[in-house]
Amino acid sequence: MNIWHLDPRLADDTAPVIELPLCEVRLMDDANHPWLVLVPRVPDAVEIIDLDPAQRTQLSAEIDLAARALKALFKPDKLNVAALGNQVPQLHVHVIARFRDDIAWPRPVWGAAHARPYAPEELVQRVNTLRAALGAGSK
Repeated sequence: MNIWHLDPRLADDTAPVIELPLCEVRLMDDANHPWLVLVPRVPDAVEIIDLDPAQRTQLSAEIDLAARALKALFKPDKLNVAALGNQVPQLHVHVIARFRDDIAWPRPVWGAAHARPYAPEELVQRVNTLRAALGAGSK
């Protein structure tokens, strides 16, 4: 029996925020963008089609929750949602708040600029704010 574990590259680049019914929600350590990563806790899942129908429905609901939280908290001009996996094959979904004046606009965030890690106190505050918003929305 396979056991789910978080890919070490995702663990290194993110901070834990909250566990939802399907996904571990993590904050990308890049203060250039409010950026959540949802990782379904499903062993060996690489593609969305690796999830069963109920899991796909739950993933959609959790993406919706994350997107609505980012929209409410940060008032972005656009929300980007992507499940690429070209560098980290473990299934994970990026939900990114984008602004017309952000460092990468209008291009994708990947490779547009070096990640700017959060200061420790800023990271704690951001995680707590997101945890409250996501926890309230998951009830």
